[in-house]
Amino acid sequence: MAVDLRTDAYERLALAEPKRRWELHDGELREKPPMTFAHGFALRALHRMLVIQLDPNSHEVAVNQSRVRRPAASYFIPDLAVLPVALFEAYRGRRDALEVYDSPLPLVVEVWSPSTGEYDVDNKFPVYQARGDLEIWRIHPFEQSLTAWRRQPDGSYVETVYQAGAVEVASLPGVEIDLDVLFAD
Repeated sequence: MAVDLRTDAYERLALAEPKRRWELHDGELREKPPMTFAHGFALRALHRMLVIQLDPNSHEVAVNQSRVRRPAASYFIPDLAVLPVALFEAYRGRRDALEVYDSPLPLVVEVWSPSTGEYDVDNKFPVYQARGDLEIWRIHPFEQSLTAWRRQPDGSYVETVYQAGAVEVASLPGVEIDLDVLFAD
């Protein structure tokens, strides 16, 4: 659907159609498609692993809910995002606001699927990096791999690919994901 929208029109549309997962990339409206079982299975497993390790008073894990924004250009709904609870202050008492985060997040994750794999890497990941998100992960359930891009002090990103064992979430000290469990059949 190639419709050019401004950000205020996008936010009105997203609030008016809450059951549809609308994203906006450089003014072009796009609906996030349904995903495969393998996609959902990996996402649920990752969610469980993060929730049991994070202090709910400091971080929350959002799955296909929260939007991240590069102001005036793009709104994306990561498959999973770790949100510092301090960011919720802007929304307390507001029932009319679309949940959108401009601040860099500790972790954003996209799970590869046949319908969105190339789109995520080509379009979303550069925006996540431009936002300054600390860690950007792509989980590939079919290749059983995790690719992590980690922000460095100079603003660049280092890419590392993992296929087994425990992976530390560098932006969340003490948190690790066991890929052998994540990819267990």
